[in-house]
Amino acid sequence: MQMVLTLVVVVQLLAALAMIGLVLIQHGKGADMGASFGSGASGSLFGATGSANFLSRSTAVCAAVFFVCTLALAYFGNLRGVVGDSSILEQPVPAASAPAAQIPGALPAASAVPAPAPAASGAAQIPTQ
Repeated sequence: MQMVLTLVVVVQLLAALAMIGLVLIQHGKGADMGASFGSGASGSLFGATGSANFLSRSTAVCAAVFFVCTLALAYFGNLRGVVGDSSILEQPVPAASAPAAQIPGALPAASAVPAPAPAASGAAQIPTQ
């Protein structure tokens, strides 16, 4: 199960990187306007119109693979929660197993620092009936 999950994560990562690269390679909508003024950007490896079809279809395939991998990861994540015994939030809090004397930096009970005295207020001087 862990091997399948790792494989899906690797495929998703590769699809995401391929999709990023394909999007960066593609021409924008206004790229053909610059080619008419002599920039020469219209000539490419795939021809004048072949690059748009090939790159856009490759991007669509990578997006579909990424989407399927995301759904698979969501399914496996939900499945793992069902298979486990319980959530960590549902487990009881474990009791402290070490006494305070064994905790580094803790003060022993005999030399405990006393709490500061409360500030004097006029409430203690009010007579009661």
